[in-house]
Amino acid sequence: MAFLSDTLTRVKPSPTIAVSNLAAELKAAGKDVIGLGAGEPDFDTPDNIKQAGIRAITEGKTKYTAVDGIPELKAAICAKLKRDNGLSYEPAQVSVGTGGKQILYNALMATLNPGDEVVIPAPYWVSYPDMTLLAGGEPVIAEAGAETNYKLTPEQLEAAITPKTKWLIFNSPSNPTGAGYTWDELKALTDVLLKHPHVWVMTDDMYEHLVYDDFEFCTPAQVEPQLYERTLTVNGVSKAYAMTGWRIGYAAGPKELIAAMRKIQSQSTSNPCSVSQWAAVEALNGSQDFIAPNNETFKRRRDLVVEMLNAAEGITCATPEGAFYVYPDVSGCIGKTSEGGKLISNDEEFCTALLEEKGVAAVFGAAFGLSPNFRVSYATSDENLKEACTRIQAFCAGLK
Repeated sequence: MAFLSDTLTRVKPSPTIAVSNLAAELKAAGKDVIGLGAGEPDFDTPDNIKQAGIRAITEGKTKYTAVDGIPELKAAICAKLKRDNGLSYEPAQVSVGTGGKQILYNALMATLNPGDEVVIPAPYWVSYPDMTLLAGGEPVIAEAGAETNYKLTPEQLEAAITPKTKWLIFNSPSNPTGAGYTWDELKALTDVLLKHPHVWVMTDDMYEHLVYDDFEFCTPAQVEPQLYERTLTVNGVSKAYAMTGWRIGYAAGPKELIAAMRKIQSQSTSNPCSVSQWAAVEALNGSQDFIAPNNETFKRRRDLVVEMLNAAEGITCATPEGAFYVYPDVSGCIGKTSEGGKLISNDEEFCTALLEEKGVAAVFGAAFGLSPNFRVSYATSDENLKEACTRIQAFCAGLK
């Protein structure tokens, strides 16, 4: 009898976490490494939010809470969804978890049966397919490449849906591409979903506030109110509020689904950290004034990285609408050999050689379901980005 579960054979460790850990290990060993794999802002959590957490500790708010969130946080979430998205929810329709990842996992665990299919546009966040597999479902990957600016088209969505489809997982702005869907682009997708009433929408809005230029964020239930009863709108405080380590994610949706997710959470982690919940109340209810200047910094970094990567031989890099990633195409580098003698036959080998020879750590595109690309996080200093992109240019120039 095998000791480990057969379920483990269906999934793999997170490649993004693996790259960040490898970069940290190499730095600790004295290597000159610039890590571009981290999916978190380099800004500190705003002081008003930190102070709310400190107050929670000093006031003794350190006990167990309700399984899926304190009433004050659920009220703040309802107010946020109404204020920012025009969506009306009541607290019984809200679930709070230990990060957006747990919320997504709870929803899939609560709804998927063997053979159920989940449509996942690629490039995708690395965890979507594996969480689907862990929950017993089958990922159906719908590739959306450079020719559509890495956005799923209505035709691609229609082709991916079958009688077994239970969910579409939708992410805008996207991790890993930063691509954001306009209202009209999203409406075209929701029109397809209206024709398939058995398909639900799980929308990952984690990068909602990180948008640039004139792009305006929108979410499926906002664009198409008829989808309200079969949409789980997922968000959190990690990215816009620089609270990745506080681990608070949330979702709003139909009461029956939220109750099922609560049951899963009650027998796994129980409540999220009490102190983090009180900090999240302040994040959502307090001043939002820091978001705009932070976004200006991200926009400047985005423009720097896009310009420098497009100047590298064999690389083309689209300008994304949001998040803090770019997803450059390295087609022009495939089939060449690096100065260190490494044959570059795919994007994973490109990233491996780039790390070994130039000390730049990035995540290869195959991890996100679409090649040949790699993901660069520009959530680091201008100095690091300039140096990293200079090294990438040198690496590409040395390919023969």
